[in-house]
Amino acid sequence: MNAAEFRARFPMLGHTTHLATCSLGARSEALDDALAGMLDAMAEQGAPWHDFEIQTGLVRQRFADLIGARYDQIALVPNASVGAYQVASTVDLSERRRFVTTLTEFPSISHVWLAQWPRGAQVVHVEGSDYADVIDERTALVSVPMTTYLDSTRMPVADVVSAAHAVGARVFVDAYQAVGVEPVDVDEIGCDFLVAGTNKYLLGLPGVAFLYVRSGQADDLPPQLTGWFGRADPFLFDPRKLDFPAHARRFETGTPPVPALYAANAGLGLISELDPHEVRAHVTDLVSRTLELLAEQGEQVRAARDPAGRGAHVALLDRDPAELARWLAARRIVISPRGDVGRISFHYYNNRDDVHAVCEEIKRYRENQNTSGGFDHAGTG
Repeated sequence: MNAAEFRARFPMLGHTTHLATCSLGARSEALDDALAGMLDAMAEQGAPWHDFEIQTGLVRQRFADLIGARYDQIALVPNASVGAYQVASTVDLSERRRFVTTLTEFPSISHVWLAQWPRGAQVVHVEGSDYADVIDERTALVSVPMTTYLDSTRMPVADVVSAAHAVGARVFVDAYQAVGVEPVDVDEIGCDFLVAGTNKYLLGLPGVAFLYVRSGQADDLPPQLTGWFGRADPFLFDPRKLDFPAHARRFETGTPPVPALYAANAGLGLISELDPHEVRAHVTDLVSRTLELLAEQGEQVRAARDPAGRGAHVALLDRDPAELARWLAARRIVISPRGDVGRISFHYYNNRDDVHAVCEEIKRYRENQNTSGGFDHAGTG
């Protein structure tokens, strides 16, 4: 499927320039159909739990296929934070106490590592990607985002994995801002854990995330948060027996949110029709063109010099990103403000017309600010 054909699956793009996929993917026909199908099943069957179970199995397999994993290596969790907590709770800190992460990690993940201090954990934050000097025999777990949530910098994940494994440490990868817009293969990466969710580039809704768990880690402590889906036989219904399966499902808890499962299958079904290498090339072109136009307009951004080091969004510096987002939203252009940047993100359904539209409106916004006596440049103040 080419980009134009893919775009046609998202009717909302006929009236809205959606450049906020780093926050929430665009609404598709497939999403509408999936949710309608869930409601129809409820109306016809009353309690269609068998259908819900089918959705659970299908979404697990589709994500496994997307990242080159096996079905039994994928656990369903509510979000990335819970996935991180499940991993942290299984780490034995009796000999190794150090968690190594980066200041550019999404804070919610870092907060999980920090919350392990009552167990004796010591968290070290590095600048950017400078992991090598602090990973040593004291390190239990290294956490690295595949692409940073704020500046969209693609991190040297394979190098971090290699450095960690050389001293016997394990690696947790946050791929939330990467899976869906670039190829991801867990065997090539070599990580021990990987988390990603459905509501951004996987084009679903909030409520479902995936935790990949490499095999051969049965010596870990059992997860501290659990539930009936985390049992070897969830349908045994024995309140006296706490048995954990040997595979990834031991990290699961209770019943997953059913609407999010249907939405996840809709999004993953669309993604499965794409070549991730073509998606990556398409998105890289849009990011590069946006950076060129913004530079011509005198804007300031945070971006890697090398296109290969850029993720799927542009981080535009601004004194008030939320106000910029409101201005654009009033003109049916959606971006995602975060911190001191407005994030302009792209998927395979975006095109160069979207790029030109947002850059032109940003130019008008600056002109309006100057005319009204506001600051003379969002990046410099």
